[in-house]
Amino acid sequence: MKIFLTMLAIIFTLVSTVPDVHAKKFGGKRSIGKTQQTTTQQKQTGQQTTTPTKSSNKKGIMGGILGGLLVGGLIASMMGGAFEGFQMMDFLLIAGIAFILFKIIRAMSQAKAGAQAQPQAAYAANQAQFKQHQDQQPQATGLGGGFASSESQVPFNLPADFDLSSFLEGARSHYKTLQQAWNDNDIEKIQEYVSNELYNELSKQRAQLAQQPNTEVMFLDAELVRADNSDQLAEISVKFSGRYRDLGENLEEDIAEVWHLERQVSQTDAPWLIVGIEQ
Repeated sequence: MKIFLTMLAIIFTLVSTVPDVHAKKFGGKRSIGKTQQTTTQQKQTGQQTTTPTKSSNKKGIMGGILGGLLVGGLIASMMGGAFEGFQMMDFLLIAGIAFILFKIIRAMSQAKAGAQAQPQAAYAANQAQFKQHQDQQPQATGLGGGFASSESQVPFNLPADFDLSSFLEGARSHYKTLQQAWNDNDIEKIQEYVSNELYNELSKQRAQLAQQPNTEVMFLDAELVRADNSDQLAEISVKFSGRYRDLGENLEEDIAEVWHLERQVSQTDAPWLIVGIEQ
């Protein structure tokens, strides 16, 4: 009986230490850099959601380890010298059971992620058809395709001769380029697309990653949620939505973020630079 209880304590400890893994992508999980008021923020303000908060990876690992050790240690201390009668076959049996439980838990997690991905895959397959239908609809607000629904307090003043369709197509391409540069730790490539202030923050964030990220953008859409310009500065905010996969952990997560870009109009051929990322 003592051996059996000790086996349960060890198995509980091993299962409790399974890490709560979160995929790592360019920009991380929090907002960084400059922010702007956009239509996306206004929509979120008007909707009350009950999305459960996710604990961080560090908290999940430490909580599991401490909880497992405390419970395991408590049971072991109650039993006294329970390990004295252990044989080699007992340890092999415990290891086998723990391994099977770990595989079952991992399989359940992957099945859940796969179930969540199915409706997203269907959404991606119909993107071209949806956008074609959207472009054919009458423009009640006077805004073309690729715009989020506007609010009066959010500016939509595009620079002269601005090609919205080409800009959004380029934005999607740049998103994937930066994600690959993040995977490869190509900081110099990232520096070409972002402001100096944002570059400094991203450099620190990338250096803090314990493991090499390996993510892949599955599908991606982009829409304009803010635009303003003056004689000195042009500003654009683009909302990205879609889904990406962490190939290392075989996990999938949604893409839902807004990039704020600026361009110095007073400078000839000045590039658009990312100045902020809002999650």
